[in-house]
Amino acid sequence: MLLVAGCTTPTRTPVKFHGGPTTSAPSRSATVPSAGAARPTRTLSILGAGDELLHPQVWAQAQKDAGSAGRSGLDFDPIFAGVKPEISDASLAICHLETPLATAHGPFAGYPKFSVPPQIAGTLHDIGYDTCSTASNHTLDQGTAGIKRTLDALDAAGVKHTGSYRTKADSIIPDIVEVSPADGGAPVKVAQLSFTFGFNGLRRPAGQDWVANVTDPAAILDAARAAKQAGAQIVVLSIHWGVEYSHTPNAGQKALARRLLASPNIDLILGCHEHVVQPIQRIGGKWVVYGMGNQLARHADPINDNREGIMPVFRFSETSPGRWRVTKAIAIPTWVTLTPNIRVVDLLDASAASSVNRDAYGAAVGRITKYVDALGASADGLSLAANLSPG
Repeated sequence: MLLVAGCTTPTRTPVKFHGGPTTSAPSRSATVPSAGAARPTRTLSILGAGDELLHPQVWAQAQKDAGSAGRSGLDFDPIFAGVKPEISDASLAICHLETPLATAHGPFAGYPKFSVPPQIAGTLHDIGYDTCSTASNHTLDQGTAGIKRTLDALDAAGVKHTGSYRTKADSIIPDIVEVSPADGGAPVKVAQLSFTFGFNGLRRPAGQDWVANVTDPAAILDAARAAKQAGAQIVVLSIHWGVEYSHTPNAGQKALARRLLASPNIDLILGCHEHVVQPIQRIGGKWVVYGMGNQLARHADPINDNREGIMPVFRFSETSPGRWRVTKAIAIPTWVTLTPNIRVVDLLDASAASSVNRDAYGAAVGRITKYVDALGASADGLSLAANLSPG
């Protein structure tokens, strides 16, 4: 179960690691350990996902799906139905909302300055996302009014957020989510940070640099330290970085990852922006996902690369009171179908594997596995598509 301060959320089961049993909370009738017994290890799972990048064809699909159900308006839920189980089963699910939101009835706009339907916020909540990063190269596409609309919509949907802000006071409050471990016990405070390399040439208003976070190593480390001082036991950095359409992290990404993960205040890095899958790497016992690809997009030039993504899942275990480390990491490959409908597909799902697209899905899994393992993640303990047993 996940708890957000001031909100009541439904109970959740822990993430199901493919090929093995799901860890669940002990039943009420379980034997209570004796006073001298070892305390059972508590665990929780954190899931990340690639860019939520809404193009006009995506909201046209949502309108079509609403109409098929006999309703007017937009319904994004069917697009994500294939990945909802994995997202909702995670103890904490983190998304990256790349584009600013419009008013409910538009006008909507795609690239280069996005303004997309706010109905997506409700779907992000409904499929299980708990908190989203909002710092991206498109954050300022619609100015501060677009930032406000985006955060208002996420608040109304019950999804926490960080990376862009309505006020200076908001910008200094860490985004902390209270997560109930899979094995019971007191909630664990997990913080999310969100930073981006820039805004496609747009500038933050004079005197209001706080409206969105720009990547600066010192600023990131300061924010992580503040989160830990505010009580966070785990800090996750969502970062918009790298080179679009490059499967290889550049020298800047690698150097920054090493610098940040050397800090005791940053426990995991989730990278976005490239629109393609990049490697996962273990550095000093911690993990960086350089690029999760797209979760949802429909580019003007749809190719295999920009239809692929991963949902990395990291199981954190409490090694001593209040201290956590990753003890299991997996990468779930995803794919965006374009016909007959736009859908996000979990490529490891049995129904996907038996579909008429089996050959295309298998080829996608092979490519994604190669990209993810390019820096030796499997040798360092990452479970890839071909080997997802919990170990």
